[in-house]
Amino acid sequence: MDVLFYMMGGLKVHNKKNEFLEWMESIAIALLVAFLLRFFVFDVVLVEGKSMNPTLDSGDRIIVTKLNYRFGKPQYSDIVVFKNPDDPKVRYIKRVIGVEGDSVEIKEGKVYVNDQILTEPYLLEPAAGDYPKTVVPEGTIFALGDNRNYSRDSRNSHVGFIPISNIIGKAKLRIWPVRLITIFD
Repeated sequence: MDVLFYMMGGLKVHNKKNEFLEWMESIAIALLVAFLLRFFVFDVVLVEGKSMNPTLDSGDRIIVTKLNYRFGKPQYSDIVVFKNPDDPKVRYIKRVIGVEGDSVEIKEGKVYVNDQILTEPYLLEPAAGDYPKTVVPEGTIFALGDNRNYSRDSRNSHVGFIPISNIIGKAKLRIWPVRLITIFD
């Protein structure tokens, strides 16, 4: 009887050890998958500042997909997160206005892309100041904040044209605040 009890007790200890190891293995795999997804597939970004008002407000949290530009190029009106070419530690979020080969100009508060006035229903006010007609160099984009008069963007010499390699990803979904959940095209 004592031998049987010992064997049953021994089995229980052995099962508890196996269960603990299985839990640890599951947790390690989950952490690895989460890390890989966040590093290669998406990121959650906190919006700071008012340069993208009214589209995005300071304090909004958005999901940024990282795969869009691994398999394609930025498109007009995409909202992108990128590393500032002048200081790669600083990240900005702006709207793509021009892609390589486009001419971009701002005059009398209106943006012209390839000599056509850009329709921008997301703006609250026109841009103050002009920007000379310029061609977007190969491998770069021209991006502006939606709040043109409070945005440090491609018009600024410390930002300028953004190399496509500096783009972290495309804004896909606002997840915070919950009442403003928005899917971006």
